[in-house]
Amino acid sequence: MSSIAAVAIGRNEGDRLVRCLTSLKGQTDRIVYVDSGSDDNSVAMARGMGVQVVELDTSVPFTAARARNAGFAALKPDLPDYVQFVDGDCAVQAGWLDSAAAELDARPELGIVTGWRSEIYPERSIYNAIADFEWHRPAGEIAACGGDMIVRATEFDAIGGFNPVVIAAEDDEFCARMRKSGKRLWRLPEQMTHHDANMTTFSEWWRRAVRSGHGFAQVGALHPEHFVAERKRVWVFGALLPAVMLFSLMSGYWPLLLLVALAYGLSYFRTVSGLQREGLSRQQAKRLSILLSLSKIPNFWGMLTYYKRRLTGADMKIIEYK
Repeated sequence: MSSIAAVAIGRNEGDRLVRCLTSLKGQTDRIVYVDSGSDDNSVAMARGMGVQVVELDTSVPFTAARARNAGFAALKPDLPDYVQFVDGDCAVQAGWLDSAAAELDARPELGIVTGWRSEIYPERSIYNAIADFEWHRPAGEIAACGGDMIVRATEFDAIGGFNPVVIAAEDDEFCARMRKSGKRLWRLPEQMTHHDANMTTFSEWWRRAVRSGHGFAQVGALHPEHFVAERKRVWVFGALLPAVMLFSLMSGYWPLLLLVALAYGLSYFRTVSGLQREGLSRQQAKRLSILLSLSKIPNFWGMLTYYKRRLTGADMKIIEYK
């Protein structure tokens, strides 16, 4: 029978961390929790539950990638067959690890297996609802997945784990290297984790969108074939059209302003139609489409942040949104 360990990462997750670690008890042979400078009682709670804790050095910039690598390193030298990575604000579905391990056992060509993530409280805010929508993706072979994943330990080691300087979309970057190593990625049509985004304010959503834009640019620089469509949309709707709008307002050339408004309107209604085809009600689709359309502006700010950091040699520090 294959051995499984879990690496959970977090920072000030509180009760959500307890829920995460409790969900892993009995499903894994070993659990490691990696803490990124929490100032709540996360570390004490984890130790009180009998979980091995790794506290990251606070003098080095935190990243999710760095935390996951530290958790994996703590499993050595007796590496398990598979490692389940999970964020501390997620609870793992009972029975998931058995299903995922069985898939890896049966298919040696697979390097990563993932499943479906859903929000625990999508009704609490429009921001939670949009996160819940983002998590639902088709099952089958995939190009990339989020940080909740089970990985073949030997393959993780072979490609050097996560890139610790990638502050957002580090999971996409890791998946890109896994695919280039010759391994395939698979999403099972099963519930994997229950996530608590806990986004209740516009500012939290905005910072999250800035973070995503940083990921688009940084991962795109490392793997030019990745996030191509996303970067194009950000340049058009987050940079070009706002610039044209500003020019038309300053110059008083109103026909140009009308064209910009039509472009945004067309994008909005196409997004509404697309969301309805994916199963959302028209009312839900209209609400989410507003944020999806607006998100290109903070996405662009995040991309600019990355380009500035790269040019100046500044640290790639995390962008926290909650």
